[in-house]
Amino acid sequence: KRGAWTLEEDLILINYIANHGEGVWNSLAKSAGLKRTGKSCRLRWLNYLRPDVRRGNITDEEQQLIMELHAKWGNRWSKIAKHLPGRTDNEIKNDWH
Repeated sequence: KRGAWTLEEDLILINYIANHGEGVWNSLAKSAGLKRTGKSCRLRWLNYLRPDVRRGNITDEEQQLIMELHAKWGNRWSKIAKHLPGRTDNEIKNDWH
């Protein structure tokens, strides 16, 4: 299935992960009854649905930390994101650019 995720699909994914945890994403997609790829489910969960995802503008403190870590590691966005709880690597990369 392609296109935007529906609220129903989001709830199915959230409930499935709450009951069974994260796992092999391709198997999870099939077991949950979603007509999505494992990659789609993984990205939806990690970037939007995870309870600890922080949304909104990056603070000045976070911006300073991103600049320091980028000077140290370059474009290693996943490594940088580990030092900013709740922020995704993609969000940090997009803010940088």
